[in-house]
Amino acid sequence: MNYVVATPPEGSHMFLARRFDERDVTARDEPVAIEMPVALLFAGRSFAVMLATPTDLADFARGFALTEGVVEDFDEIGAVDVRRLERGVEVRVEIPTDRALALDGRRRSLVGRTGCGLCGVDRFSEALRPVAAVEGNGVVTPAALRRAVGELPRHQILNARVGSVHAAAFADETGEILLAREDVGRHNALDKLIGALRVRSIDTARGFVLVSSRCSYEMVHKTASAGIGLISAVSAPTSLAVELAEKVRVGLVGYAREGRFTVYARPERIAEV
Repeated sequence: MNYVVATPPEGSHMFLARRFDERDVTARDEPVAIEMPVALLFAGRSFAVMLATPTDLADFARGFALTEGVVEDFDEIGAVDVRRLERGVEVRVEIPTDRALALDGRRRSLVGRTGCGLCGVDRFSEALRPVAAVEGNGVVTPAALRRAVGELPRHQILNARVGSVHAAAFADETGEILLAREDVGRHNALDKLIGALRVRSIDTARGFVLVSSRCSYEMVHKTASAGIGLISAVSAPTSLAVELAEKVRVGLVGYAREGRFTVYARPERIAEV
């Protein structure tokens, strides 16, 4: 039996595995995406524990604070302190005292699993929080959308090695991808992206989001909260996602792959040719 040694990419651990093919068995180090508890504390108050990939966690905390309504404006977010502990990561974020006090009734009682953007929310009103409609009438050309979809795999650096993480990327009006983030959770990847966009002062009104997953309600909600007028998903949307997108003026594209795509909401966000 042969043995193959490799170096793990950031955000992964190596595990000894055995690969079987038709002729041989090979013992090899295989990179596996890290999934660990990430506790988010705002002004010293524990608010949520999410299972996430421990990369770009300052971006994650900032994006989460904005898209989950912890703050109303990005400028309200102060210092972010990432502390790696024995069994997970603790991220402490400074926010104004009045914002912190308002969180006491919203603390999530359950751990947010990687595939769940609303885990721990026990009230309908909290799960379906209102979000402002996206202003402006920006449109995306089919050519720009196809370009961005074609470029996305090149920005999935971790996924190319481990095959188990989602990506969220932001492309400008020409379809050039400006920024991308990855995580085992699709919601986490989008929060990381939104946090990174705000830190870099990138104009979110002049571009669109791509995700390597399905598009659920909370993905549209986060997109709208960031003032982004279109989200494109590799897979299909859910019913609530389509309904919310229509209401808040977010163009919703699904099945964006291999040169084709389907527009489910706000077709005026796609320029007809």
